[in-house]
This record gives sequence, C-alpha cells and structure tokens, in this order.
Amino acid sequence: MSKKITQMGGSAALAPKAKRNRAVPAASTAVAAVRAKAPAGLEKAAPLSPKKGRLLVKKEIKRVLKVAAPKTKPAAKKTLKQASDKPQRVPVNLTELRQRIDQIDVQIQSLICERARYARRVGQVKGPLKAAIDYYRPERESQVLRMVVERNRGPLSNQELVRVFREIMSACLAQQNKLKIAFLGPEGTFSQAAVQKHFGHSVQALPMAALDDVFQAVLEKDADFGVVPIENSTEGSVHSAQDLLVGSSLKICGEIELRIEQHLMSSSDSLLKIERVYSHQQSLGQCKMWLKKNLPRAELIAVNSNAEAARRARGTPESAAIAPEAAASIYGLQILRRNVEDRPDNRTRFIVLGRQLFEPSGHDKTSLLLAGKDEPGLLYQLLDPLARAGVSMTRIESRPMRTGRWEYAFFIDVHGHIKDEPLRIALGQMGHLVGQLKILGSYPRAWSDV
Repeated sequence: MSKKITQMGGSAALAPKAKRNRAVPAASTAVAAVRAKAPAGLEKAAPLSPKKGRLLVKKEIKRVLKVAAPKTKPAAKKTLKQASDKPQRVPVNLTELRQRIDQIDVQIQSLICERARYARRVGQVKGPLKAAIDYYRPERESQVLRMVVERNRGPLSNQELVRVFREIMSACLAQQNKLKIAFLGPEGTFSQAAVQKHFGHSVQALPMAALDDVFQAVLEKDADFGVVPIENSTEGSVHSAQDLLVGSSLKICGEIELRIEQHLMSSSDSLLKIERVYSHQQSLGQCKMWLKKNLPRAELIAVNSNAEAARRARGTPESAAIAPEAAASIYGLQILRRNVEDRPDNRTRFIVLGRQLFEPSGHDKTSLLLAGKDEPGLLYQLLDPLARAGVSMTRIESRPMRTGRWEYAFFIDVHGHIKDEPLRIALGQMGHLVGQLKILGSYPRAWSDV
C-alpha cells in the first residue's frame, strides 16, 4: 500500500474507492499539486481525509493570494465563503413562502424600532426643546425621501416607497410630540389629504372653517403649520389664499402636489333624481363640462369646502355633492359617478405655512412677490437678472395690489433657495428696480410624480 502511495504522489490515499474519487476529484488533484511542492518526507505522511484535503487547499490559496495580490484578499475570502456555504433552497410552496415573509416582517419591524430609537436619540442630542416643531426639519425629510427614490430598483413604485418612509418618519417624530397642522376643514377635504401626504398620519390635524382661520391658527401658535390650496392645474390660482399670503408674515416652508379625483355622491341611487349639486367653487369649475353634459338642469351651489358639500347633500336625496372619496365614507353617501373632473391630469398645489424659513435641501423653490414702478420694460428688467444668473423661473402671475388703483404685483416662483448664491446675486441686481420685494418662502420642491 505504501508503494502505491509513493508512485501516485499520495493521491490514491484520498480515493481508495472509485466512488470517493468521483466525490472529491477537485480536492484530490489540488492536494496532489500541493504535496508535489512539499518538503521531502511529506509523501510518507498518513493518508488525508477529504475534509482535511479541502482545508489544505484553502490554506494554500490564501497563502498564494497573500503573496501575489494582497489587495484581492477580501474578495477571495468572500468567494471562499460563498463556495463553502450551502445554497439556500428557494421556497416552493405557499406555506414556505408565508414563513419566509413572516421572517422578513420580523426583520423589518426590528429595524423600524431601531430607527425610532435613533430618532429619539437625535432629539436627546438636540437638548430639551419646547415642542415638536423644534425637532421638525423639512429639508432633512426631503433629502431622506430623495435617497429612497434613488435607491429604488422595484418592484414597488417610488410613490409607494415614499409613502411608507413618510409614515415611518412621521411616527418617529411623534415620539417627541405630535405636530399640529391646521387645514381647511371639515374632515374629508382635499386639504386633509394633502396634510396626510406631506406629514403622514402621526400628526394632530386641526380642521378650520375658512382659509383665514388657517393663517390665524399658525400666527397665534395654535398650530405648528398650516396647509392651504394655492393653485389648480385646471382653474388656476386660488386668489383668496394669495391675498392672505401678501398681507401675512407667515412663510411658505413646503409645497404638496395632489392628484385631484372628483366624485359625484348622494344619498340617492339615481342620477335622474339630482336637482342640485354642492361643491367648492374650484371643484365646480373643474367639473363644469361634465355637469353641463350630464346634469344640465341641476342647480350648482358653491360652499366653503367639499366636505361641507357632502354634509349638506347627506340630508336630501335630490341633492348631490362633488367631493373626494373619503367624504362619501365619512358622511354615509354613495358614489354615483367617479372621476367627473374634466381633465384626467387635474392637480392642485398646496403650500405649507410656517413661522420661519428652513435650511436648503438641495432641491428647492423660492416664491417671491415683486412690485415696481409703472414704466416701459419693467417686467423685462425684473426678469433679466434671473436669466443672467441662470435661475430657472417656473411660474409668474400678476395680481392687483391693495395699495392703489391699477397697481399690480408679480408672484414669481424660481428654482433654488434664498441662500443659494445665484439667486442672491439676481435679487441684488433687481433691488433698485422694485418698489417692493417680499420673500414669501424658500422650501423643498414638491414630488410631482408621487
């Protein structure tokens, strides 16, 4: 037997049977190669088991890698580990799939709780602050959500992932204190939907009877922030909100774009019974072609909010309301027709009102109010510094001033934060042209796709 081992270089000792030769051919060959370079006398050593043979091969690979290419050692270690690990079997039936999902849920829950603990520590590092608003940083939230989108490779959409992370951040912030958010109520309005989209559900939502009540609640610190509609893609600007903004010291510190789906709802079960339709003036305008075609004889009555319209329609079967789907559930109405808006891309832009400006997020917008002397070329002179500074303008609108007859001001939205150098330069150059310059706010841009 020893003679046979000497002739074969020791490889026969690893495979006395043909069956074992088939099981570990790679290990046997590698061990033979290693022993060929070994010191004299190694060929007389005791026979190696397959397990010891594999260990010997790994040691030799590590030695060679260490000498020849130290920088590749981590990758080689990873490859070796993958080669030695047993591949995990993919679940093939429903029970196994559910068990795997349960395991993943445990990991997700553990990580969410860990994130909450770190969020609490952030609050402790900031020190003893007075209220939830002192911990809230919209620019930081915007950065986190943009990273979520950049990492996303599916199968969930950006919209779904942003919604999940928004709720996680909302719940983590609520560990300190819940933010108080004023909005145009009552419950069931699009304004409430905008609040939930921007702040999540872990806030204290405060419904207000009118737009000026929202402004007042924030000014008097009864609310941390307020949410009001400012512009619709079909009907244009909400002028009452613009006028309130001009005369207020509040700042815009956020914006929300909301897809608006208008539904006709009633306690009646038939469109033929409807004699009057309640809704907000903007919503009636967004659905005027549909109403003209389908309810040409119905009386159209404008009210303060869509939720108020649903409340009024609840009492009489000959009445209907145009409102969001949530209002039908809250006020016990059935939806007679869905999506009665004239344009399928109907969107409303809401602004978030606060008492201060926040730091740049890197993807910001600034809203300005400009008023100048009535002279030829005034608008050109106001816009030229923006163009030369490379500042992109996204919106411009004129509104009558309350200071005199036929005096107008310009509402302008531009990309960038008031602390960005190009915008600061442009505003400095137009200083001598304007009779009034008011920075309405600098804030993270809305997510138009989510």
